[in-house]
Amino acid sequence: VQLQAYGGGMVQPGESLRLSCAATGTIFSVNMNWYRQAPGKQRELVAGITRDDKTNYADSVKGRFTITTDSAKNAVYLQMDRLKPEDTAVYYCHVKAVVATAPIKTDDYWGQGTLVTVSS
Repeated sequence: VQLQAYGGGMVQPGESLRLSCAATGTIFSVNMNWYRQAPGKQRELVAGITRDDKTNYADSVKGRFTITTDSAKNAVYLQMDRLKPEDTAVYYCHVKAVVATAPIKTDDYWGQGTLVTVSS
């Protein structure tokens, strides 16, 4: 299973972007997340969504970003509105998925990263 992320680009402050991340195979996701890493900084969690659609957001993006999934929980999206220069980073999707059931075992999958640049 691979995750393919896309949708990044260069926009001006105040504009919007929508990131998408899809699994190439069928997975049973436990939770799906978007992380980002700005130059010289550590990777940070931006937003997450559980299988039962509970969401959480970093304080810096609350009210501006929205995380959603498709009905099959095989894809995750990040709608980013009112973008700011400080949102500039490489964005990575992450999925924790069940890979075995007796006993239950999970594994982590990462997308390749997509660059978001917010600049005037």
